[in-house]
Amino acid sequence: MEDRDNHAGAARSSRALTFWGLLALVMGNLIGSGIYLLPATLAPLGTNATLGWVVTIAGAMTLSFVFARLAAAIPRAGGPYAYADAAFGPVIGFATAWSYWTLVWAGNGAVAVAVVSALSLAFPALAPHAAIAAVALVWLAVLVNIRGVDLAVRLQMATMLIKLVPLAAVVLLAAWLLLTRGGGAVAHDVAVPLTVTGTAGAAALTFWGFLGVESATVPADRVADARRTVPRATLIGTAAVGVIYLIVSSAITALMPRAAVAASPAPIAAFLGLGFGSGVAQVVALFAAISALGTLNGFVLLQGEVPRAMAQGNVFPRWFARETAQGTPARAHVVAGLLVTAVTLANFTRGMGDLFAFVASVSLAAGMLAYLVSALAAVKLLRDDPVARAMGVIAAVFVGWLSYGLGAEANGWALVLLLAGVPVYLAVRRGGASAR
Repeated sequence: MEDRDNHAGAARSSRALTFWGLLALVMGNLIGSGIYLLPATLAPLGTNATLGWVVTIAGAMTLSFVFARLAAAIPRAGGPYAYADAAFGPVIGFATAWSYWTLVWAGNGAVAVAVVSALSLAFPALAPHAAIAAVALVWLAVLVNIRGVDLAVRLQMATMLIKLVPLAAVVLLAAWLLLTRGGGAVAHDVAVPLTVTGTAGAAALTFWGFLGVESATVPADRVADARRTVPRATLIGTAAVGVIYLIVSSAITALMPRAAVAASPAPIAAFLGLGFGSGVAQVVALFAAISALGTLNGFVLLQGEVPRAMAQGNVFPRWFARETAQGTPARAHVVAGLLVTAVTLANFTRGMGDLFAFVASVSLAAGMLAYLVSALAAVKLLRDDPVARAMGVIAAVFVGWLSYGLGAEANGWALVLLLAGVPVYLAVRRGGASAR
């Protein structure tokens, strides 16, 4: 009876991911907290920041092209895991999947903190309880995803539409200021020299905004016509977000004094205040919270799908493959939720900004292996596609450069998290995959 329910639930959930739902998953996962926080961090870099965005967008598009071609060739669930397993076998497949899963669930702690950070501007009482509030939001997203993939996708589509509102407002205000004031609207700051170091530093920061380019590939077995739909959603979603990021960040950089942007805890709100008054800050903070909440919802969906695919591939305990009547991997969601809770609460003494930066950098470092192996998998598997193989080489170099830029602390913690997977793999090899 349970198997029949699982099968029926999986069949229902597979129809939940249309092209538009998948596009919302990609764009919703990419547009989160980064675009609201990065302008202030990047302001001191001047024109290097804009060039950094260009470099990162190019790197992200290279990765998205690699994932799109791999998805067309291998329309299997698991995304990076599926490609690593096909190219290099189960050992590398497990290491890649563990790396990616760590990236997802650990990163969800940072995204949840970003939601609380935005909400605390409107509700200051939340700030002292950032870690606890973040954990509560993670479990809310877990419950939504356990309830059903279709519900999670509907929430993703709704938050996707909402989060575009303040970004569209930035573009419209910038256009209005330029049309009405001309060159007088441009901030005349002292030029910051363009340097390789400055551009590299900006690119390393901005890649957080593109984490999730592979999102559409992970639930591929829940998508109709995955060979066509997944690549389209991946490429279109990444390109659209890249254009949005570049226009919004360039508008703020060009039309606001650099010192004002750098000093602002909410640079988008500060920019919109030029046209709509200072009272817009709390409204924008709520939009930012909804934006990050949508990203959290999308990545929580992935944190359940990855171990499900691993278990179905016999490199993770079969216990994680069990689904509810709604076709959702509830056990995987609960375990991942507990891991996010542990990481977030273990660092509750850090300030909100420090907590976000720490968890984000560690999760990103942990996931670099998944991106690197995926790029190399394209080189090995797509032998009849010289363009995809060339893109794979470029993507591998780009990922290696980013990993180096994350620093020793982040990579050290990432190594610890990755080594934690060794006992799991050994247990599965000894017969743990048969555990129910």
